[in-house]
Amino acid sequence: MSDRMRRVNSIIREVLADEIERMSDARLDMVSVTAVDTSPDLRQATVFIDVLGEEDREDALVALRGAGKRLQAVLGSEIRTKYTPTLEFAMDPGVTGGDRIEAILRGLKESGEETETEEE
Repeated sequence: MSDRMRRVNSIIREVLADEIERMSDARLDMVSVTAVDTSPDLRQATVFIDVLGEEDREDALVALRGAGKRLQAVLGSEIRTKYTPTLEFAMDPGVTGGDRIEAILRGLKESGEETETEEE
């Protein structure tokens, strides 16, 4: 990925994070924009999010998809590019994978502690 695309992704992430924070939708209270991946032609951007609380993830995605046109309009007024990208929202797979790894490690640690107490 070029430096230019990294800068564009970073700017889009900052603008969207600020606007989502200003929105009054309760479903978006615990949403963090973790990354943005913009297509090379700047017509499409996938916005990766993380939500505190697994049960709130789907509600947050629904709320963001409903506010997509508003967020795209804000993006168009804040950044100067030839095209304003169409926004897609998705859960950040890195965060979800990290949670899974953490749960596995926690399980290994707990089983190791059980083994130690049995040996004593």
